[in-house]
Amino acid sequence: MMTALGILLFVIGLLFSIWWHELGHFAAARRFDMRVSQFMVGFGPTAFSRQIGETEHGIKWIPLGGYIRIIGMIPPKPARKPRKGPFSGLIAEVREQSAADLKPGDETRAFYTKPWWQRAITMFAGPLQNLIFALVLFTIILTTLGVHTPSLTVQTVNECVLPSTTNADDCTKPVDADGIVCESGDTACALPAASPAAEAGFEVGDTIVAMNGEPVEDWETVREEIRVSPGEQMTFTVDRGGEHLQLSLVPMRNEMPSDEDPNETVEVGYVGLAPSQPMTTLSITEVPGHVWDFAGLAVERIIELPQRVPALIDATFAGGERDPEGPVGLVGVGRISGEILSMPSPATERIAYFLSLLASLNMMLFLFNLIPLYPLDGGHIAGALYEGLRNAVYRIRGKTPPGPIDIAAAMPVAYVVAGVFVLFSLLLVVADVINPITLMQ
Repeated sequence: MMTALGILLFVIGLLFSIWWHELGHFAAARRFDMRVSQFMVGFGPTAFSRQIGETEHGIKWIPLGGYIRIIGMIPPKPARKPRKGPFSGLIAEVREQSAADLKPGDETRAFYTKPWWQRAITMFAGPLQNLIFALVLFTIILTTLGVHTPSLTVQTVNECVLPSTTNADDCTKPVDADGIVCESGDTACALPAASPAAEAGFEVGDTIVAMNGEPVEDWETVREEIRVSPGEQMTFTVDRGGEHLQLSLVPMRNEMPSDEDPNETVEVGYVGLAPSQPMTTLSITEVPGHVWDFAGLAVERIIELPQRVPALIDATFAGGERDPEGPVGLVGVGRISGEILSMPSPATERIAYFLSLLASLNMMLFLFNLIPLYPLDGGHIAGALYEGLRNAVYRIRGKTPPGPIDIAAAMPVAYVVAGVFVLFSLLLVVADVINPITLMQ
């Protein structure tokens, strides 16, 4: 029941995000007196529509996007020279379809007749709406619901040290050097070594108040000091039920990815402690920093998309392991939404997770749509900015700027880009069905 509710809420949130995006384009277009003939959420056959003024508003059956139809998106054929080439027929057809939308009275209301800066603002207004929605959601989450933040209270004390290759599920079975469970008595088969924290006497619920005689205020300080102290004596002061205790240990040497470069392996200290992570609210002044960090991570994920495709194909068709940090489609996100609401966690946490998912979706829509490729909004914005720069150069040289840039010439590229996106979306749908990413991974 809760799973179905989670999926339903995600679909509603997705449709709202699409409508909100297109509303930005629509409002800006109307502000600059462009004629908008359609405002649709979804693709495919129309499920419902209603004519309001000069615009048909409606919903289509495939809720994977939306669009507004501004008349005159493609300018007339330039008079300066005929365009020839393998795609001249396609370009002429696109131009004719755009011209067919024009009616008497549209002479000054077509998209291409507007100044470059009005066209840039109109195309940027859609992604901007997604950014605004993401900021609102992140602010609500961070200032009222909270996020899991590591505390100085110990939640887990690892009793032993097992290599990542182990198949043992506890510390009571003898293992070999690779951590594989073996028969007691065999050569190099023994119980795993106790962790430094367990040997030192740490207990769940201990609160670290000082380290090497210096007070500590956050877990990140503790983590960093442990990482840079392999093989060195460390002393912790912990609060256990109101009593302060001194616990000493020596972090064991461990190979881990570097914080600066995940592709580089470095030697760090390991003691076997994990902190509790209660939901903690932040002040409004801390929100921009968190949102900025998330946006930076999202940009990295978008840049990494091409190199993650081979692994995605392997996980989809060859039985490979699905990367939990890899791309996930709308089907997968809907599935995760259902899992979030069915989790045995407090309602506040589930609401925070769900809103985080919706905020992340809108941040990705904002960033992805700004990629400067047709037919994305970023492609139109880049074209308009280029036209503005070109016109400025013409004026500096005392010449009259030519007409609007002929984006019809970019239609072959737009079709290729759209085709790649469609194939990638289909791949994600198949991957999310055959080998989905789940919260249980």
